[in-house]
Amino acid sequence: MSALPAQTVEDDAAAPASALNLPKDLTIFGSSDPSVRKATAIVNGTIITDTDLDQRLALVVAANGGKVGDEERERLRLQVLRNLIDETLQIQEAKANEITITKAEIDQTFNRVAGNFKRSPEQFSAYLREQGASDTSLRRQIEGELAWRRLLGRRVEPFVNVGEEEVNAVIQRLNASKGAVELHIAEIYLSSTPENAGETLQNAQRIVAQIKQGASFVAYARQFSEASTAAVGGDLGWVRPEQLPESLAGAAATLERGQISEPVAVPGGYSIIALVDKRQVLTADPRDAQLALKQVAISFPKGMTQAQAAPKVEEFANMMKSITGCGTVDKIAQSIGAEVVDNDQIRIRDLPAPLQQMMINLQVGQATQPFGSLEDGVRALVLCGRDDAQAASGPSFDQILAQMEEERINRRARRYLRDLRRDAVVDYR
Repeated sequence: MSALPAQTVEDDAAAPASALNLPKDLTIFGSSDPSVRKATAIVNGTIITDTDLDQRLALVVAANGGKVGDEERERLRLQVLRNLIDETLQIQEAKANEITITKAEIDQTFNRVAGNFKRSPEQFSAYLREQGASDTSLRRQIEGELAWRRLLGRRVEPFVNVGEEEVNAVIQRLNASKGAVELHIAEIYLSSTPENAGETLQNAQRIVAQIKQGASFVAYARQFSEASTAAVGGDLGWVRPEQLPESLAGAAATLERGQISEPVAVPGGYSIIALVDKRQVLTADPRDAQLALKQVAISFPKGMTQAQAAPKVEEFANMMKSITGCGTVDKIAQSIGAEVVDNDQIRIRDLPAPLQQMMINLQVGQATQPFGSLEDGVRALVLCGRDDAQAASGPSFDQILAQMEEERINRRARRYLRDLRRDAVVDYR
């Protein structure tokens, strides 16, 4: 998260407030009307108002469940302003190249986002207003994303070439490294210059802290990442460690599924990566096996203590050990007053992490150890069938080609935006 330039410590020390001879008792003349749309920045003549900034900030806060402290909110405000400036530059450059995003295109994306929130467009607009945002602000962001992508399609993508021999070389390396690790990575990229590298690093560290406290990685990637993957929540897809810059590959090697890295220095800035998943190249992943399960569950009266529940839990555990196949489950469950629910086509990877290894090692007809709590009940899973995963065929020629092209487009896009910033006239108010 980038901030506006601040006064130096030396300047503050050299000019203490006492030197101004300010009165202790003073009266402020005039009033501030919050309904007045004041300019926060003017970008090549386009005004970004306080209202624009507040509504976009509300989108970020809403995406993180409102779990943003006052201090962090102010830091986010500075980053959101920078994003709005970049977005304005992208829209201006698109229009300069006679690219216009139609209302129908914006509506289509807006409706899709509303659907992701399980709301109609009208309900989603009302939800945004409740959060202090607006559909106007989100539509502006959508316009910026679509305009920038179309501009890159005209000005950058035609000049990116990946040779057939380059793709074949990657395929050969994949085949030669069957069984090697492949990673599903998401990224947040923040650009920096030698002059503001320290500030950018601090901003990246604050983003990491917020995500570790429960903020959404996807939301932060969409709002703050300067990579082309921002529009898809930072998703890089499946990559081999050797396909990543050495510094990112090293960071990824230290992560477990679901973890994020500290900021990593990369050419032109800093990256934060999340390890979404991990698998072996061209090898069947046992976690992709699909299971047929019976869930056996018992519940406890409200207010029952752990000591009071212990005998029933012990009886439940012993009965689960006595199961000799799925055909006996219903009878055994009935004898102890348990409920049975059938679940078909459940992938191991979709189960909670503590259960995944347990299910991999389970034989058909066996039950897991009991798990749960007094509040939610205690349950066990009985494995009734397993369809093992087939060995992955690996990415196709076209998939590898598309990924290599995207990486090169991404690098050129960052340079393009950097040049737009350098040439812009931005008047902060």
